[in-house]
Amino acid sequence: MSESAQPVLLVTGLLGAGKTTVLRVLEDLGWGAIDNFPIRLLERLIDAPSRSASSPLAEPPAEPLAIGFDARTRSFNPHDIIARVKKLGQRPDLAVTTLFLDCSGRELERRYNETRRRHPLAVDMPVGSGISAERELLEPLRRWADSVIDTTAYSVNELQQVIRERFTPLSGQPMTVTVSSFGFSHGMPPVADIVFDMRFLNNPHWIDTLRPLTGRDTAVGEYVMQDPAYAEAYERIRDLILFLLPRYAAQGKAYVHLAFGCTGGRHRSVFVAEQITATLRKSGFSPTLLHRNLGAQAVDLLEGGAAP
Repeated sequence: MSESAQPVLLVTGLLGAGKTTVLRVLEDLGWGAIDNFPIRLLERLIDAPSRSASSPLAEPPAEPLAIGFDARTRSFNPHDIIARVKKLGQRPDLAVTTLFLDCSGRELERRYNETRRRHPLAVDMPVGSGISAERELLEPLRRWADSVIDTTAYSVNELQQVIRERFTPLSGQPMTVTVSSFGFSHGMPPVADIVFDMRFLNNPHWIDTLRPLTGRDTAVGEYVMQDPAYAEAYERIRDLILFLLPRYAAQGKAYVHLAFGCTGGRHRSVFVAEQITATLRKSGFSPTLLHRNLGAQAVDLLEGGAAP
């Protein structure tokens, strides 16, 4: 394959598994992204003159192209698609890969019920029947695809992060550091590189005046810092992170996600994530700070039922 070969990524999978999200992220990364494109016209699209190819002095680099298609695409036939793509893959001027997006049937049913949309293959049947029929239809593509991403446990933001990590060019790009807080009662973050459990610290939830507040409030921060374990634990966590990040960068890692968890994701994890973010900025990094469960209600049942 030539170094100047044009990247062509075919994105397919089960309806509702996240194809639209993937294509939007790729477009933000500089790919030409087209959805629901007839595969029979793929060669014509690839061979069309580039709009930027007007300069006679030098041939511009080929724009990476992402093509989305699914069971709704006109003349959809998995075996015909595989044959066409195999033929394209023999061209030295193209680097063709296929990404298949999978998802559990139960999660897809939840997504369809949440959006109140009908499954295209289940017009007069339960949505589960349409999903099963679609899965059977797409199985040849799933087996043949170069890579498969199961989006069952991903939120939209988490899927976006996975795609950025896979398809952002590494050369000349600084490592992106994300610091996030979350609540274990709402589930683990599926894409975190390092998770720190802050539930060993005293819980502000059990203080009536602090319960409605968050880790962004001064009173909560002061309460957390009064815990005898806080100062030493924070120093060790900080030193470990500052030790690891340059080594991740040296290995060419494009994204590092540091997640801090507590029970509900509103107090301890938020405060520590804020402190670590400030420390990283002073140390020359430019982290993105995310609080996944900051808006969650502080429910006693989520906090364990009784004060420690």
